[in-house]
Amino acid sequence: MRTRVKDYIEVSDYTSLDRLITTLTAIRDSLPETAEPELKMRGDDVFGRRLSITYWRELTAAEQEADAKYHAAADAEIDALAARLDGVPFKQPRKAA
Repeated sequence: MRTRVKDYIEVSDYTSLDRLITTLTAIRDSLPETAEPELKMRGDDVFGRRLSITYWRELTAAEQEADAKYHAAADAEIDALAARLDGVPFKQPRKAA
């Protein structure tokens, strides 16, 4: 089961370099040490550009509950498929001499 998920913050509403630096510093200081943040510029000249910060965060209790529920269902389905495949006869191809 996963314990972390990749999340993002978009910084698109800034007016000056000082305000941008202050915003980025505040975001950096609020992230945990294990966040592994990355900064990217996205967008284009037509629709505008924005800064996107992606980082890893721990799952919330509700997310962990949902993940465990669907993870268990997926495991059961994979195990059933594996059992069906184990019953399929398979001949090993001969190696060319």
